[in-house]
Amino acid sequence: MRYEGPIYRPPSEADSLLIQATVGCPHNRCTFCMVYKNGPRFRIRPVNEVKEDILEAKRVYGPHVSTMFLPAGNTIAMKTEDLAEICRFARATFSTLERITVYGSSQFIHKKGPGQLEQLARAGLGRIHVGLESGDDIVLKRIRKGTNARQQIEASNWLMAAGIELSLYAILGIGGRERTHEHAKETARVINEIGPDFVRLRTFLPKIDTPLLEDVMAGRFQMLSPHGVLRETRTILERLTITTTLTSDHYTNYINLHGGLPQDKPRLLDEISRALERDESGFRPYFVGSQ
Repeated sequence: MRYEGPIYRPPSEADSLLIQATVGCPHNRCTFCMVYKNGPRFRIRPVNEVKEDILEAKRVYGPHVSTMFLPAGNTIAMKTEDLAEICRFARATFSTLERITVYGSSQFIHKKGPGQLEQLARAGLGRIHVGLESGDDIVLKRIRKGTNARQQIEASNWLMAAGIELSLYAILGIGGRERTHEHAKETARVINEIGPDFVRLRTFLPKIDTPLLEDVMAGRFQMLSPHGVLRETRTILERLTITTTLTSDHYTNYINLHGGLPQDKPRLLDEISRALERDESGFRPYFVGSQ
């Protein structure tokens, strides 16, 4: 198999076969993301090359592959016909394939529209990992996400109506101290309107070569302390009214929350309360030089 540039996949895709269909990210403007800031430029690999890699994977790993993930940053931006062809070929090659998954930003999902999303679902695309990041339009504009809350709700509802699972990501602390309350409340509101299959929490950490790190260093962005992040998490969780699976399976988080909502909400809130009783010095440093 051939790979180019950084190859990232979610923790939940740890056991998946990785077949690269696109390189880089077509948006590549988010102020918090460093993955493709230094390249490579976004491009779509030829379908025949992707098929060759799938056949090579069968030769190397055998025919019994259960899940496949297609990096890189926004594979949903491929032409629908090409992505559908790859999905059909993968399912024909691996008879045991249960799920095909991609990353996809809401603006590119929205461009597909309901009809093309249904086409992808019929071809075998089973799940999309989507970075909501925030439900607050002011925060989304500041981090240059390239979308807004309404578009994210519509795109998410369309793909779920098409029969594609939605794994939705929210970034704790991405609004900073200034917008923490608005970020938490609006993120919970948007998640409730979407009702995703999975809600995955990440905590903002400033990364090298990103505009947001420059803002942190210059004092323009005030990061939340560990307790601040936990309080923000509590606000989001308290306001969620949907049935979903919530998890915080990532190294950036201060505690690992995992459970089904609404049944596990009391336990999860209790875990947050107990974490808030710990001194902040017992958590990882949230940023050197922060107050």
